[in-house]
Amino acid sequence: MKRVLPVLVVLLFLGGAAYFLLNDGPKVEKKESAKAFKLKEFNRVRSCAKIPQFLYSLGIKRPIIDLSQLHYKGIAFYYGPKFNKVLHKKEWEVFDALGTYTIDNLGNIYLTPNPFISVHPSTFNLQKAIYKMDSKSGKLSRWMVIDDVKPNSTNPYGLISIVYDCDSSELIASSIDESNYKAQKGVIYQINPKTKTITDRVEGFDALTVNILHSKGAKYLLAGSARDNGVYAFVFNGDKLNPKAHKLFEIPNPRLRVRKIRVIGKNRLKIEAIKFNYSLVAETNKKQRFVYIAIYNPTNSTWKITEPKR
Repeated sequence: MKRVLPVLVVLLFLGGAAYFLLNDGPKVEKKESAKAFKLKEFNRVRSCAKIPQFLYSLGIKRPIIDLSQLHYKGIAFYYGPKFNKVLHKKEWEVFDALGTYTIDNLGNIYLTPNPFISVHPSTFNLQKAIYKMDSKSGKLSRWMVIDDVKPNSTNPYGLISIVYDCDSSELIASSIDESNYKAQKGVIYQINPKTKTITDRVEGFDALTVNILHSKGAKYLLAGSARDNGVYAFVFNGDKLNPKAHKLFEIPNPRLRVRKIRVIGKNRLKIEAIKFNYSLVAETNKKQRFVYIAIYNPTNSTWKITEPKR
């Protein structure tokens, strides 16, 4: 474990089979092969994320954030030499299940919601908001509501993934709420956290996860599609996203969807995939996670996808 990474893992796996959408994939790239889009060499970059001040004041310097809902509702922090200690407050359960997180340069944690197991009266309203855990106080609040997000009984998902852009000091969040059998209507939002305003958006792409990749002379938003087994890239033009999605590669199992993308080294990505079909969460155990390593060859712009030995 490296000290430059204050948070190590999030345990989140989605399952179920109650509601199925056709795997038609993003129409913008159906005619483009996985080899057509060229990246330059890339590598890990040092994150600007800071340990939340309230954790640091408690002597917790290298926590694991747990959003799995296995033992604690909402959010919990594991810490200690063997991560055998836990910090969890009952007040952190008020917004039900949480799905993904990102940390800014001040240690504030921003989180997206996650419908869990069954629908209740407040489920859809909870999916419209981004939540924030204040770096100084540790208070969890309903930070920003996006009224355009409209989950429903056939597709209960709203805001689903989030990442902090250290270069622009903006948040990038994705929603998949209004997608249906005929079309994907997901939106990727760029948000100014100081003013709580949406500065730009990309429409028509269901991003189950988003993350930022820096290569030589370029910057990309990587996205795992909720509709197929592909990983896509959006090019940054300055601080704004070009709306065209470029398919980079597909993971071997066409039934899986990429839920997490992480740069782990030079020209290497770690991919975590799940079974996902827009239904409610049915299971959250490790058996629902499938891990791949994607290795990029910049010479011929090809990807090699391997599955680590278990």
